[in-house]
Amino acid sequence: MSIVSLIIKREFIAKVRNKSFIVMTFLSPLLFVAIASFVAYLSSMKAETKRIAIHDESGMFVKEFTSQNNKNEEYKYLDLSLIDLKFLRDSITNESYEGLLYIPKASNTKEFESKIQFISNSSPSISFIENVQDIIASKLTKNNLEKAHLDTLAIKNAQSKVNISLTKASGEESVKGLNEIKIGIGGAFGYLIMMFIIIYGNMVMRSVIEEKTSRIVEIIISSVKPFQLMMGKIIGTSLAGLLQFFIWAIIGLSLMFAASVFFGVNVGPTARVSPEMMQTAQQEMTGTAQMYIKELWNLPIASILIGFVIYFIGGYFLYSSFYAAIGAAVDNQTDSQQFLLPIIMPLMLSVYVGFFTVINDPHGTVAVVFSMIPLTSPIVMLMRIPFGVPLWQIAISVTLLFASFFGVVWFAAKVYRIGILMYGKKPTWSEMYRWLKY
Repeated sequence: MSIVSLIIKREFIAKVRNKSFIVMTFLSPLLFVAIASFVAYLSSMKAETKRIAIHDESGMFVKEFTSQNNKNEEYKYLDLSLIDLKFLRDSITNESYEGLLYIPKASNTKEFESKIQFISNSSPSISFIENVQDIIASKLTKNNLEKAHLDTLAIKNAQSKVNISLTKASGEESVKGLNEIKIGIGGAFGYLIMMFIIIYGNMVMRSVIEEKTSRIVEIIISSVKPFQLMMGKIIGTSLAGLLQFFIWAIIGLSLMFAASVFFGVNVGPTARVSPEMMQTAQQEMTGTAQMYIKELWNLPIASILIGFVIYFIGGYFLYSSFYAAIGAAVDNQTDSQQFLLPIIMPLMLSVYVGFFTVINDPHGTVAVVFSMIPLTSPIVMLMRIPFGVPLWQIAISVTLLFASFFGVVWFAAKVYRIGILMYGKKPTWSEMYRWLKY
C-alpha cells in the first residue's frame, strides 16, 4: 500500500470514528426536520390582534375599515371619531392603541391624497400601510366614478381575472412555481457544498495546525513528503464527507418515497398522471401535492446527484488545498483569520450570483460565466443543473475546475513545504509569495 493510501486511510478512520461525526450524521437530518417543523409551527401561530384607532372627521372611510374586522384577525379597527383628537394622541403615547389613523375633512379628493396621517410610536409594516392606502384609494376611486356618473357595478363586472395554466410541449400539465422549486433544490445542494467546504476545509486546516504545533509533523515528514501528507489529509477528509452525504441522501430519498406512497403517486422517470387526475389536482390539495411530487421525480435527479459528487470533490479539493496551505503557514487558528476571507468571499459570491441570476435567467451570460469560473462553479453550476444544462458546458466547467485544482495544489504544496516547519512567526502575503520561488 502506498504512503498516500496509508495517510488517506488514517485520516478517514480518524474522522469516521469520531463520536461527533457519528452523532451529527444521523442527528443532522432530524435537526433539519425539527427546525423546519418548528418554523412552520411558529408561522402558523396567530399573532396578537393589534388595535387601530380611527378618527375620521370626513365620515367617508370609517365603515370601509371596520368592515375589515371580520376579514383580518391581525388588525382590529375601532371607530373613535367622536373622541377628542388630542386625547387619542395621548392614548397612542401611552400605547393604548397600536396606532391612530387620522382622516381630516377635505373639500376634494386631492386633499385626501396628501392630508391623511397615521400616528404611532413605532414604524408600521409596509404591508399594513399599503393595505390602508389601498382601502382609501378604492373608496376615493369609487366616489370619483360616481361623480362622473359612471356605472361602478358595470365597471366592476367588466374587470377580469386571468389564471394561466401551464402546459408542457408534450401536452402534460405543469405546476406553477416550478422554477422556484428547481432553484431551491439546486441552492440546497450548492449550500451543502459551501458548508462542506467550510467545515471540512477547516478540519484539514486544524489538523495541520495541531500536528505542526505538537511537532508531530517533524517526525511524519521524515518518511513522508509534505505534498503526500497534504493530499492524504485532503482526500481522507473528503471521503468522510462523502460518506456523510450518502447517508443523508439515503435518508432523504427514503422520506421522499414515503411522501410518494402517502400521496399515492407512481414515482419514477416514466411516471404518468391521467388527465382526470390532473383536473382533480387543480381543485384538491392532495392532487396538487401529487403533481408537485411528480414534477420533482421528473427532474434530472441522477444528473443532480452525480453533479453534486463531482463538484463536491472538485470544489473541496480546490479549497482544501488553500486551507492546508494556510494551516501550514500559521501556528494557531487566530493567525489564520487574515487568510480566510479571500477564500470565503468567492463562496459567498457564488451563492448570491446563483440566487439572483440563475432563477431569472439560468442560461444567461452571467449564470453561464460564473458556472465556468472554478472558484464559483461548484455552487452556481449545481443551481443551473435542475434547469437542464448542455453536457458540453458541464464538461468545460468540470475540466476547468480540476485543472485549477492541480494548479492550486502546486501553489499550496510550495507553501505547505516551507510553512510546515516554520514556527514563531506570523507569515505575510509577501513572504508566502517568496516561498513559491524556493
